[in-house]
Amino acid sequence: MYTSFFLQQPQFIFFPSSIIKTTPTLLNLHYEEVWLPVQIKSHQVEYIHGRWLRVNQSNGKAILYLHGNGINIGANITHASRFYQLGFSVLLIDYRDYSRSQGRFLNEKRVCENAAIAWNYLVQQLKISLSQIFIYGHSLAGAIAIDLAIKQPNAAGLIVESSFTSIRQVVAHRNIFRIFPVDLILTQRFDSIQKVPQLKMPVLFIHGVSDVTIPAFMSEELYITASEPKKLLLVSGAGHNNVAEVASVEYLQAVLFFMQQAVSGRG
Repeated sequence: MYTSFFLQQPQFIFFPSSIIKTTPTLLNLHYEEVWLPVQIKSHQVEYIHGRWLRVNQSNGKAILYLHGNGINIGANITHASRFYQLGFSVLLIDYRDYSRSQGRFLNEKRVCENAAIAWNYLVQQLKISLSQIFIYGHSLAGAIAIDLAIKQPNAAGLIVESSFTSIRQVVAHRNIFRIFPVDLILTQRFDSIQKVPQLKMPVLFIHGVSDVTIPAFMSEELYITASEPKKLLLVSGAGHNNVAEVASVEYLQAVLFFMQQAVSGRG
């Protein structure tokens, strides 16, 4: 039983879907299909699928949008469009094994590598300045975004929405897998609470107070642990996936103000 749990942990975390139900055209957004190569072996390449929403104005600011553990980029177009409407180009990717992206089922190491490949595309192929790129991660991707931000300290800033302190603390909070020696066999840790003190950029934490998937106190703990400059936005009445809808104008104003302050501070 323990061996099965040890080997199958990613199946408890990642829930990819091969069906993309929503495209940017439904929101009248111009976009480009993006295919990012991943070298597997000397003569084998697989591809990460993404979508690049480029704003018409040439301010050069961009967001790397990392979605959570379920479905695919099709479920994130509406939220990504909010950043687009604020004047930021947006790169969304699907991790390998999600929708059109190719590759083996994910684990913590591979999904963080996927994020790094997307970052390199923005910098090396699109030639966007490091100081103009924000990293955004929702839910599980908050942990992925934190990991990437540590490796890319010259990014403009980091936005972590509805995320957790660590997988271990999520397991403890939900009081599941009690029969397992979790500390001994947990391989997928996503230990954000240990990583946030290493951040060297402005960070905005966002969480819905009524989130029953990941409790808001975890974002509060991340906020307390992080160094300045940092901001925390808690939205009353919001759950795990509807913070921007519930907060509406307040959400957009908070995000835009944070981004403006981060860019001016980096300048």
